[in-house]
Amino acid sequence: MRLRPYTVVLPKPLMPIGDFPILEVIVRQLKACGFDHITLAVNHQAELIAAFFGDGAKWGLKIDYSREDKPLGTMGPLKLILDLPENFLVMNGDTLTDLDYAAFLDTHARTDGIFTISSFVREHRVDYGVLEPDAESRLAGFREKPVLTYEVSMGVYALSRAAVAVIPPDRLYGFDDLMLDLIVRKTPALVARHEGYWLDIGRPDDYAQAIDDFDKMSAKLLHV
Repeated sequence: MRLRPYTVVLPKPLMPIGDFPILEVIVRQLKACGFDHITLAVNHQAELIAAFFGDGAKWGLKIDYSREDKPLGTMGPLKLILDLPENFLVMNGDTLTDLDYAAFLDTHARTDGIFTISSFVREHRVDYGVLEPDAESRLAGFREKPVLTYEVSMGVYALSRAAVAVIPPDRLYGFDDLMLDLIVRKTPALVARHEGYWLDIGRPDDYAQAIDDFDKMSAKLLHV
């Protein structure tokens, strides 16, 4: 059975990347990956976002809106959307990546999992010499400005509708809450590492890097 190519996007401020706000970049990417229906879960800047994107006809897809009367976190807004398909995408609206969204969703559906997290390995250089004292406070080891690696969430998720049943109604409920609840229920999320390109432009350093990268990578990122 063909997947319904549907995604819920959690918009952030309309930060520009090249000639486009980042949210338009995401809409164009989703269209290029075959998605034909996007729900924008809006609260902050709702009227501005709706005025800019309208019904999505400009991009050849359907855009509708789920509006929060109060902040519900990253996962809480899903409880307001009553026509979710069996498998669907959820993503933050400040992500710049070359991830193939359709392939990611298809892979999730084939696993029969409840939730899949797209992840990325980031490096962080510590700006200090790191001391490793022993139990008697004597120096047992030392690392000069080590580079630490972390596997982090990209803010792009594939969900089965069963995950939404775990979300409590009408209260603040975030990604962290859902991950912990799924672990307690012994239905933990799967992690799918992405080896390509990803930046979180909500971070000032990543945003500056995205502006530098976009002109060189726009054709690849926009699938043109």
